[in-house]
Amino acid sequence: MEGTESRSGTVSSVVADWSLVFWTLCSVILPVLITLWCSFQRSRRQVLIRDIFRKSKHDWHYTDLFGQPSYCCVCAQHILQGAFCNCCGLRVSEGCLKKADQLFLCKEIMMRSSGGAHSSMPHHWIRGNVPLCSCCMICKQQCGTQPKLCDYRCVWCQYTVHDECMMDCLKTEECTFGEFRDLIIPPYYLSTINQMRKDKRTNYEKVVPYCRKHWMPVIILANTRSGNNMGETLLGELKILLNPVQVFDLSKIAPAKALQLCTLLPCNAVRVLVCGGDGTVGWVLDAIDEMKIKGQERYIPQVAILPLGTGNDLSNTLGWGAGYAGEVPVEQILRNVMEADGIKLDRWKVQVTNKGYYNLRKPKVFTMNNYFSIGPDALMALNFHAHREKTPSLFSSRIINKAVYFFYGTKDCLVQECKDLNKKVELELDGERIKLPSLEGIIVLNIGYWGGGCRLWEGMGDEPYPLARHDDGLLEVVGVHGSFHCAQIQVKLANPVRLGQAHTVRLILKSSKMPMQVDGEPWAQGPCTVTITHKTRALMLYHSGEQTDDEASSMSEQDHMREQTDEDV
Repeated sequence: MEGTESRSGTVSSVVADWSLVFWTLCSVILPVLITLWCSFQRSRRQVLIRDIFRKSKHDWHYTDLFGQPSYCCVCAQHILQGAFCNCCGLRVSEGCLKKADQLFLCKEIMMRSSGGAHSSMPHHWIRGNVPLCSCCMICKQQCGTQPKLCDYRCVWCQYTVHDECMMDCLKTEECTFGEFRDLIIPPYYLSTINQMRKDKRTNYEKVVPYCRKHWMPVIILANTRSGNNMGETLLGELKILLNPVQVFDLSKIAPAKALQLCTLLPCNAVRVLVCGGDGTVGWVLDAIDEMKIKGQERYIPQVAILPLGTGNDLSNTLGWGAGYAGEVPVEQILRNVMEADGIKLDRWKVQVTNKGYYNLRKPKVFTMNNYFSIGPDALMALNFHAHREKTPSLFSSRIINKAVYFFYGTKDCLVQECKDLNKKVELELDGERIKLPSLEGIIVLNIGYWGGGCRLWEGMGDEPYPLARHDDGLLEVVGVHGSFHCAQIQVKLANPVRLGQAHTVRLILKSSKMPMQVDGEPWAQGPCTVTITHKTRALMLYHSGEQTDDEASSMSEQDHMREQTDEDV
């Protein structure tokens, strides 16, 4: 009996052990299997979604969280995540995506040919998810106030209508394209132009839409890699307000190709909004110069700027501000473009010729819009550029970029790598040799702002100085004593060393290697001759918005100096 009991006890203990092992394995393996199954299903779902996105005429984008209360346009259920179209504004849940793609048409960039020319088109209504604080075009009461899929919005004129105010006549009524009719390229215009090209006719001026005299179509060129990475969001918002054919992502298409749209539009009427930093603006202006070479002068557009870069000195000079971080609605930006005045901007040729007995290399040629410099500020730009090339992911914020600049500026105050510059270079202004004082840097200015918002030529503003403009064919040349002197000028505690103004600047680097930069593009340069001459003038747009205190005081000081000059005369 005792043996039997001991054997049964042994068996039960073995069973208990195996049971423990089994359930332990289940507790480990089952979650792993569930995770693998969910991962497989998720990847499969993502492949299906990408396939729909690729084949669709909608510009679908997926989001994990909508920025405002949203309802699916198919099932009318409240959704937190799903897909939205960047062009027409449709919002759908993941499960209804395929059905929505089949049911709803997106914005047509060109009307389908139906035998005959078009001069108008009906509204394109989409139900639900109307903008906050929008008002009904019929009863003038607020739309979208009910917590459900309700009310209608036209994807072209952006007018909204209550469900109960929607009438059959509105569905066939001619769309006026709303507030931005003067900026939008209507689909029927492009259809007509396409037919004219087939008939080999080029008198596009006769096809002005809406019978309006002040049509000024805008082309958007956005660099999604600039500064604080806001380009992607801006592209979507602008595609909703305009014809998607007018909006280009410069990370996918070169500006030279995008600007060929100007040749399909009336002469001297097009405006271009460049969303990016000063480097992006220079890229676009170079593409416009290529249009001149091709004999397309009459299609040259005027250029406005939405500053997304780090420095943004050119946009600051032209009244578009020192930086954009979403504080101004996109609608107001388009209004500013419509109201802006046309001006000219000098562009300069910078030729760098290396010295040497057997120098067979071609000289480097740059185009300058803002400034050229040699010395501490070029050294800071060179160090910043090298650091950004190594770890580009760290430089996604304008604040971080400026902090890195501050770090390298502080370092140069202690090291002084560019001292005794006056012994290493010779400077000529309009052929006249300039005697240099003790300096660490020389800066040649074309515009009023430098170094991220500093009015360098003006300095403290406590002493008379010659007036400077960006369209007078003159360059302003200043010297600085070092990084600390640059910092003092930026906070208006010191004046620069004003060396003069000239139509042509020639700088000879006699020995050693020094940092140089043109419009924020730095490099290390050995002995050479730098010659700066006038190249051309660009057509820009100036926004005369609210002036800052510094700008207002600067203008008043310049007016006061003009009065003193007149009195002396």
